Amino acid sequence: MLGALEYILKFVNWFFLFYLMVYATYLLLSVSVGAWDLYYANKMRRIKNEIKHDFYFPVSIVVPAYNEEVTIVDSIESLLQLEYRLYEIIIVDDGSSDDTVKVLVEHFKMRMVHRPIRKRLICEQEKAVYKAEGLRVPVILISKHNGGKGDALNMGINASSYPYFLCIDADSMLQADSLEKIVQPVMEEDNVVAVGGLVRAAQSLKIKDGKRVGYRMPWNLVTSMQIMEYDRSFLAARILMDRFNGNMIISGAFGLFKKDMVIAAGGYDRETLGEDMELVVRLHVFCRNNKIPYSVRYEPDAVCWSQVPESLGDLRKQRRRWHMGLFQSLMKHRKVFMNPVYGWLGMVSYLYYLLYELLSPMFQVIGWAAMAASAVTGILNWDFMIRFYLMYTMYNAVLTITIFFQRIYTLNLKMSALDSVKAVVVCVLENVFFRLFLDVVRATAFIGYGKRKKQWGEIKRVKQDGV
Repeated sequence: MLGALEYILKFVNWFFLFYLMVYATYLLLSVSVGAWDLYYANKMRRIKNEIKHDFYFPVSIVVPAYNEEVTIVDSIESLLQLEYRLYEIIIVDDGSSDDTVKVLVEHFKMRMVHRPIRKRLICEQEKAVYKAEGLRVPVILISKHNGGKGDALNMGINASSYPYFLCIDADSMLQADSLEKIVQPVMEEDNVVAVGGLVRAAQSLKIKDGKRVGYRMPWNLVTSMQIMEYDRSFLAARILMDRFNGNMIISGAFGLFKKDMVIAAGGYDRETLGEDMELVVRLHVFCRNNKIPYSVRYEPDAVCWSQVPESLGDLRKQRRRWHMGLFQSLMKHRKVFMNPVYGWLGMVSYLYYLLYELLSPMFQVIGWAAMAASAVTGILNWDFMIRFYLMYTMYNAVLTITIFFQRIYTLNLKMSALDSVKAVVVCVLENVFFRLFLDVVRATAFIGYGKRKKQWGEIKRVKQDGV
């Protein structure tokens, strides 16, 4: 019995070490590629070698909202400050139980209008439609019966007037140049069907009239560690996958889509928790199955500032929901896995999201537990285990610090010496403790989430300073 246990623990340990080494190699490669691409793009901007044009194709901005009375006005105000000539804003309230509709109607002096909406995508019925007068762009508010975020997005697409739509969360803010930046890939290529932007934590920013006026590291450790995590996530994988049209995720907080292609593919899935990822994967599948030339792009210079959870409880709810959405999306499109018909998407991207996103929490928890058990039983030396853990976490911490300050440089952000020190300390803590916490949260994501497909997964919102 002891011999069998020893064999199992040794196998798990070796597999875990190999798993970590592959991930560390991938992380180094992706960070190197991402850092070079951002450096080169920043260099081109400095010598004014970037696309400038007087033509603006029209874009509909769709803002789904549920119980967002605290942040919704600031979010819409930031959208009205965009340096773009031709766009509309469509707010879809998905049956909020708070005063989201009331604060919007009062602040923007909206009036109820009769506007028939052609339902090209399935969604719940609208209750009322409001329109703001006297603003620089059209602003429409649709109040509808609750159907979930995917349902609200489908309503916004149905009501939109323009050939491209941008989806943005109601707790998020855009910089003045964000819309102009995210449309750049569409200006460069005719076959772009979707573009994702960079999402950063809004709690680190002070913004006024669409311009950054300050940047800081919050004292809240939960918030600060997410700042590091977001920067690593959006640089480490997405720039590399963008090179071979392999991105499977565009954040629901900030993404541009070609409307007729989304409608042809069936719109957002109303029964999936991760409706943003599921739509992107379905666009890949739809275009490849129908032999339609297409591209899904990532534009790191287009920045969206989105509120992140400020408590471990809210963070836990958010990440469990995200992980369930990832599982649903991968399982729904499992035919993509290692299927040469889908090229790099099936052979590389799907494999990465399966092994290092979906299954990673379980591998990490079981792996570290097996190493600890091996040390207790004498199979593994305690000194080796501790040294390996510290070396691995410090390796990841150094890469994360590099990513963070590289983004500070390329976005021309200014930080105080105190905030720089805080960033380094938080980065180490994030890799030593925070990632293990998230692994446990995601590994237990399936417990109690079977009947929550249409719930929004609310977190506590706070009003931002300097908006």
